[in-house]
Amino acid sequence: MQRNSKNKLVPLRCPWVDVNNSLYVEYHDKEWGRPVKKDDRLLFEMLILEGAQAGLSWVTVLKKRKNYKKAFDDFDPKKVARYTSAKIEKLLLNEGLIRNRLKMNAAVINAKAYLEIQKEFGSFSKYLWGFTQGKVIKKRPRNLKDFNARDELSDRISKDLKTRGFKFVGSTIIYAYLQAVGVIDEHAKGCYRS
Repeated sequence: MQRNSKNKLVPLRCPWVDVNNSLYVEYHDKEWGRPVKKDDRLLFEMLILEGAQAGLSWVTVLKKRKNYKKAFDDFDPKKVARYTSAKIEKLLLNEGLIRNRLKMNAAVINAKAYLEIQKEFGSFSKYLWGFTQGKVIKKRPRNLKDFNARDELSDRISKDLKTRGFKFVGSTIIYAYLQAVGVIDEHAKGCYRS
């Protein structure tokens, strides 16, 4: 157990979690590291959000997540793939989003590439989990400095996605994505979720 700023005892969590920030706590406790194997929509959502996060803090994305969900048609890749330059311009005016033209354009490009993977593999989930033969990779870092920013798996997936035309899918972004969707379960040693 640990204490938050209100001196209340709370479960011990990964060291990156700000226990005084309810968005971080809820995300860590209910989503981060849980395997997403049958929900291609959620896999697409997290891919878009991880790309939007590039260069920013994750809490910035969490604060804007509901706005993204609404603005990006509940992360339906078929709809996002049809976004026009006029739609991108409209999104860039939305203060509830991270207003970066490259990231907005990448979301549309990635939606098209995502649909191609679904067509080829039957689902994005089959493609993604095929890299680990469906197995979750468990890592148990002890301290914040022990968490990885990338590894050989994220390097391979990043390279493959790039050859398929994806943008904003560097190895560091993909590593965070793999953690988010539970391909990599990297809850710290001692975290109540480990």
